Amino acid sequence: MLDSLSIHAASGEFSPFALFLQADIIVKAVMIGLLFASIWTWTIIVSFAMKIGRIGKKTDRFEELFSKSDNIDKFYDDHAKSSLPMAKVLFEGMREWRRSTARGPIDRDGTRQRLATAMHATITHEVDMLADRLNFLATVGSVAPFVGLFGTVWGIMRSFSAIAAEQNSSLAVVAPGIAEALFATAIGLFAAIPAVIAYNRFSHRLNKMEARMGRFADGFHATLSRKLELGN
Repeated sequence: MLDSLSIHAASGEFSPFALFLQADIIVKAVMIGLLFASIWTWTIIVSFAMKIGRIGKKTDRFEELFSKSDNIDKFYDDHAKSSLPMAKVLFEGMREWRRSTARGPIDRDGTRQRLATAMHATITHEVDMLADRLNFLATVGSVAPFVGLFGTVWGIMRSFSAIAAEQNSSLAVVAPGIAEALFATAIGLFAAIPAVIAYNRFSHRLNKMEARMGRFADGFHATLSRKLELGN
C-alpha cells in the first residue's frame, strides 16, 4: 500500500479523482454517499427556488384580483380549482361559511370561531406541505460534516496503520493518505454549506408566506364577520 501511495505522491496526483481512486472502500462509500447527498441537495434548492418564485407571483395576482372583486361568492366559484396556497385558505373559509350559514338561526360566535379555525388550519397544512422537502436540507446540513469527518478519521487510521506496519513515516508516504482522508471532510462541507444556507433562506421565505396568508385570512375573517353583523 505504501508503495502505491508513494507513487501517487511522487507523481503529484492529488486531483480529486486520483484521491478518490486511491481511497479505502469505506472512505469511497462515504465520498459517494456525500456526493449523492450534494446532488439531491442542489436539486431541491433549484426546484424549491423556482416553485416558491412561481407561488409568489401567482399570489400577487390572486390578491390583486380578490381586492378588485365585489362578489366573494362569484370569485370563489370562478377560482375553485386553484391549487395556490392562499386560494385554498379562501376556499376553506368560504366552505365553512356556506356550511355555517346554510340554515338558521346562525350562531355568530360559533361561525366566527369555525371560520378562524378552518383557515388557520389550512395555512398550517399548506406551509407544512411546502416545507416537507426542506427537512432533507436540514438533515444534510447537520449530518454531512460528521459523515465526512468519519471518512477522514477512518482514512487517517488506515494511513497510520500502514505506516506502523512498514515503519516508514516520511512525508512522501504520509501525505497521500492524509490528503484522501481530508478530501472526505471537504466533500462533507461541500454538501453541508449550501444545504444550511438554503434551508435558512427558504425557511425565512416560508415564514413570510405564512405571515402573508395569516394576514389574508384575518382580513377575510373580518369581511365575513361584517356580513354576519349585517344579517348575512
